[in-house]
Amino acid sequence: MISQFINPAKRKKKLLGELYDFPEGTMAIGRLDVPSEGLLLLTTDGKVSEEIRSSKYEKEYYVQVDGIITEKEIEQLKKGVEIGFNGKKYMTKPGKAFIIDDPKFPLRSQKIRDERHGPTSWISIIIREGKFRQVRKMTAAVGFPTLRLIRVRIGEINLGELKVSEVKEMTSLM
Repeated sequence: MISQFINPAKRKKKLLGELYDFPEGTMAIGRLDVPSEGLLLLTTDGKVSEEIRSSKYEKEYYVQVDGIITEKEIEQLKKGVEIGFNGKKYMTKPGKAFIIDDPKFPLRSQKIRDERHGPTSWISIIIREGKFRQVRKMTAAVGFPTLRLIRVRIGEINLGELKVSEVKEMTSLM
C-alpha cells in the first residue's frame, strides 16, 4: 500500500483512501515506504502534521536485520552514522538503539526470506528525525541491511494491537 491519498504515478498499488471514509483533506503525517509497515497517523490539520514530523516527537521502529548485530553496531547507531541523503553525505543525529527479542509480528503477505538464508536479529531504533529511508540507510551503514521495518510508536502513540489496514479514530494526539 502507498501511504498517500493520490497516486500521481497511477501504479496499481492500493492507496490509504481505500481503507476508510476519511474526511476531505486528510493527509498522512510522514510516510512509510511501500515495503515498510506499522503506525501511520493521519490528520486534516497541517499544523498538527508539521508538529508531529518535527524533532519534538520520537519515532520508534522495530527492525529485522540480516545477520546477528552486536553491541558495537548498536553503539554506532546510537551515536549517529553517515548516510546518503539528497545526493550528499549526512550524519544522522544521535538516537536510541538496542537489541530486542523477536516481536512476533504476524507474517507479511510478501515473504522476506526464510532461515535458510542465514540468521537475522531484531533491534529497536528511536529517532527524532526522518530523512528519506533513514532507518534502512542507517542499518546498512553499519553492515546490517534491513529486512523488515515496522514503525511501532510516534510520541506516546503506540501501534499496540492494531491489525494491518485497521483504522482507529482518535480525538487527541498526545
